[in-house]
Amino acid sequence: MHVDDDRFRELITARVSRPAAIAEAAAKRRRPTSLLADHGRLMMIAADHPARGALAAGSRPFAMGDRVDLLDRLVLALSRPGVNGVLGTPDVLEDLLLLGALDDKVVIGSMNRGGLAGTVFELDDRFTAYDAQAIADAGFEGGKMLTRIDPNDPATVATLESCADAVSDLARHRLLAMVEPFISHRAEGRVRNELTADAMVLANAIAAGLGSTSAYTWLKVPIVDEMERAMAATTLPALILGGEVAEDQQATFANWQKALALPTVQGLVIGRSLLYPPGDDVAAAVDTAVGLL
Repeated sequence: MHVDDDRFRELITARVSRPAAIAEAAAKRRRPTSLLADHGRLMMIAADHPARGALAAGSRPFAMGDRVDLLDRLVLALSRPGVNGVLGTPDVLEDLLLLGALDDKVVIGSMNRGGLAGTVFELDDRFTAYDAQAIADAGFEGGKMLTRIDPNDPATVATLESCADAVSDLARHRLLAMVEPFISHRAEGRVRNELTADAMVLANAIAAGLGSTSAYTWLKVPIVDEMERAMAATTLPALILGGEVAEDQQATFANWQKALALPTVQGLVIGRSLLYPPGDDVAAAVDTAVGLL
């Protein structure tokens, strides 16, 4: 499937003349029967970066700034065998709904995008996209929240409280809450995530305790050294995130495969690494990732 000129014009026409078409498409969407695909894992494509102002992928500073190109890559990735989920903000997911690309997919709505990349208020990560009710109304399977914890930034506690409320709200609707925790620090004015086993033990332990119940909570975690120790901090199911585009993609795939052997790791949620891979062969990159499962 390809977002050609005719399909793009149809999408724009619907947005201009029939905005209710989005809700109609959501109501007609064929929902998945399980969070896991036939291979027994959740293989999800992430595309919620633009709403946080994070448009770079590898050496391309505005790679995700071309929406038609992004949609083209997403539609292709979602069409590959074994890919059974997508993560995005309302604008991206609604484009995909109008393109008919979300049947049988696990759809996770991104919730807090207020901590814009590179801003002084980045750790004040407010909920500016989906809320639990909107996710339930759309018939999606859950919501995702970025949860960065900076011991030196007082905005952290407000973000933690908001994330806890979101976890509780999603659980009331029996919807998955995907929490992406990091221990973060400012270095030379920029927020940096601490990618060590010690930091992820702490981050995972904090994230697991957010909300009034953990029954519907999954974690979204990065690869770190001593991954076994990082994942031993909780019994919650987890997905491995892709992070930045790496030049040595084979090493990245090897790290993902090793993490997938851990008992709580249930799959992958990968964005730029598969949508903008070295060599730009999206289908091949996605197929290789699926093969790891």
